[in-house]
Amino acid sequence: MDENMPKHVAIIMDGNGRWATMRGKKRSEGHLEGSKTLKKLALHILKKGVKILSVFAFSTENFKRSDEEVEYLMNLLVEYFKKELKLFNKYNIKVLISGRREKLREDVLEAIDKIQKETQNNDGGILNICLNYGGQEEIIDASKKIANDYKNGKLKLEELDKESFSKYLYNDLEPIDLLIRTSGELRISNFMLFQLAYSELYFTNTYFPDFKEKEFDIALEDYQKRIRRFGGV
Repeated sequence: MDENMPKHVAIIMDGNGRWATMRGKKRSEGHLEGSKTLKKLALHILKKGVKILSVFAFSTENFKRSDEEVEYLMNLLVEYFKKELKLFNKYNIKVLISGRREKLREDVLEAIDKIQKETQNNDGGILNICLNYGGQEEIIDASKKIANDYKNGKLKLEELDKESFSKYLYNDLEPIDLLIRTSGELRISNFMLFQLAYSELYFTNTYFPDFKEKEFDIALEDYQKRIRRFGGV
């Protein structure tokens, strides 16, 4: 693998609703277009040699949106998982879901379990979809697991370090090398806080439905020009 190629890329897929509104369309049409972009983009990124792609699909806070929009997004996710399962297996992509199961509908949970089970042996790259996800919530949930293992004698606190802590997260993934956020917003919005510790950040004004393969290649080129010091000189 190219040493200058990020192993783990994360994308905050922002701007679907605004993309639709600017075109006089319903917000739902923006989400649908964003799902089409993700399909093509994920294949492109993993073919480039990136090992893990994490995407922010739905945050814990997104439940505050209108019931109509939340229902549409849940329906879209179920349909996406069902429709693209063959594609993921064809390209040997392992799908992981990160986030809390609480509040998710039964059919969403069934679709999550099915796609994870049926792609678990694929080793051509990982697509980690963050659903009902919050970075602070992930750290809290990990801490509860750690406290439980300590209480039951399965863990000595002096043995706890960054690597072992990571195993208590929703999925034990390598640190994020490059974080991309679309739509012009300059924040990380409670996304994968533990994994982002030394990530390179890239912001673009492009709304996610228009963030095509060429746009990613520009972000990748920018990343590859940077010198990563990890706190060193």
